[in-house]
Amino acid sequence: MRYSRYRLIYTGLLVLGWLIPFGLLAQTPADRPNVLWIVSEDNNTSLIGCYGNAYATTPNIDRFAKESILYKNAFSTAPVCAPSRNTLITGMYPPTLGTEHMRSTYPVPSFVKFFPKYLREAGYYTTNNSKKDYNTTDQPDAWDDSSDSATYKKRKAGQPFFAVFNLFVSHESSLHQPLASLHHDPEKAPIPPYHPRTAEFKHDWAQYYDKVEEMDRQFGKLLKELNEAGLAENTIVFYYADNGGVLGRSKRFMYESGLHVPLIVHLPKKYAHLAPNKAGSQTDRLVTFLDFAPTILSLVSIPVPDYMQGKPFLGRQQKADPAYAYGFRGRMDEAIDLSRSVRDKQFRYTRNYLPHRIYGQHLDYLWKAPSIQSWETEYKARRLNEVQSRFWQPKPTEELYDVAADPHNIHNLANDPKYAKELVRLRKANNQWLLESRDVGFIPEAILSDIAGQTPLYDYAKAGKYNLQRVMETATLASSRNLADAAELIKRLKDNDPVVRYWAATGCTVLKPVAAKSSLPPLLKDSEVAVQIAAAEALYQLGEKEASIATLKQALSNSSRPIRLQALNVLQTVGRDATSAADLARELIEKNPSRNPVNDLYDVRAAQTLLNTLNQ
Repeated sequence: MRYSRYRLIYTGLLVLGWLIPFGLLAQTPADRPNVLWIVSEDNNTSLIGCYGNAYATTPNIDRFAKESILYKNAFSTAPVCAPSRNTLITGMYPPTLGTEHMRSTYPVPSFVKFFPKYLREAGYYTTNNSKKDYNTTDQPDAWDDSSDSATYKKRKAGQPFFAVFNLFVSHESSLHQPLASLHHDPEKAPIPPYHPRTAEFKHDWAQYYDKVEEMDRQFGKLLKELNEAGLAENTIVFYYADNGGVLGRSKRFMYESGLHVPLIVHLPKKYAHLAPNKAGSQTDRLVTFLDFAPTILSLVSIPVPDYMQGKPFLGRQQKADPAYAYGFRGRMDEAIDLSRSVRDKQFRYTRNYLPHRIYGQHLDYLWKAPSIQSWETEYKARRLNEVQSRFWQPKPTEELYDVAADPHNIHNLANDPKYAKELVRLRKANNQWLLESRDVGFIPEAILSDIAGQTPLYDYAKAGKYNLQRVMETATLASSRNLADAAELIKRLKDNDPVVRYWAATGCTVLKPVAAKSSLPPLLKDSEVAVQIAAAEALYQLGEKEASIATLKQALSNSSRPIRLQALNVLQTVGRDATSAADLARELIEKNPSRNPVNDLYDVRAAQTLLNTLNQ
């Protein structure tokens, strides 16, 4: 009996010793800080006055920054909303979870909670007004209220809150309809050197600055409401954008323009000790969306779960500054692509694993902006300079930019001997992170989607069923554009792993080795249709057009949307040779007459693009 009593006392002391560092004992629910997130859509740092743009009209955000901490090196993990929001809500890296592809709904493991659940379980009132777009199966119980009317004002008296307000006015859709009257002068609009100064670009840029100005007004209104409610001294406020943007080559693209986001955090005096920086200061700490969920938990004294891959940068559990910030690009709407990026405080490195695909792959939603249409027109008319033309051409395998000297990322240093050391260092950092994070993005989506229907991709990779080392090695050979690798790639066309076969065939598309002509045809009957399509693409490049087009047409009748989309991505590149597939593309569209303007029917969009390309 005495032993049991002592054992209970000892256990209690252990628990107290664990809780005290997190400040849980010292805080009652009423003492814990409220947290307010104000999230703008589709704007990078270059659109905000306090980040150095005198043309921008953002007085409320600028004033807020003077009383807060401005982060100079904050980055979205992906240059588009849904995968980035998946990162924000889970504290995990989408290529680890298999949730990197735009508006896919592949499941995450059962232990992965949307982080507001932890706050709600701790007594917080959690609200979201109102965008979710989390790129996986929803967890609606993360919120007390997620709606257009959601607000912290509906909580119980004295209850702490975590509230999110999404400001949609700056979303890229705000450019789809040109406005007749503008506040900002189009002739004075700062236009980056990769954009031609067409009338449409000048107008779209000025119109976008108008939208950011309105976003700033809405931001100011939310702060005013917080003050009027008497809550400002108890509320930590985050302002950030959900990704960069918004004109062509920003949102969706692996540059500073697509990944570098504003982040400004205000901590009232009573919580100032939770930050290493003072109000009104700036910090160059590297921060990504991976870090947001653990940081909120750290600020409100909830232990950060071990599975979260991000590191808290505020609160009692904050970690040391990271050396690198990682980013990714998978399928963007209907365009298939694959890139990975590493950023330190001076350089951005990007590896393009499908370099034969041009930057400017047609996307129905992006093409609604008049500026992107004018850019394509100027390219076809050969009126662009070399920098402006790159968007319409195949990508380099590697890109390296000194972002301090070259904020627009137009001087690729990857082949400059002076920067060889930096290139090797960042290339190594990328490869190490791919392995450490168990990046499943190298599995073609047509295969990945089948796996996800049976088990979460995270579990699949962790179970040892995914030979990432060999897959990465093959993807590296495939994208390196080194003819000396052709023999090894041809050998790997017979590998037991279909993902390796896929990348070996893709390498044959990039390199076009004549010796592959005899090895590729058997893959047109491969057990995985994704491999068949990759082989067909390679054979087309080698002149075997009839067999290639026949395989691609057959894929258009497959029941799997990712398979149809993969085939359509290839057919869009073959010009008039795709004419015989036009009837199948029309049939696909007719079977899916109701098109959601926001998401999902990406194969229908791609089919329509194919018909437009063929003038049908």
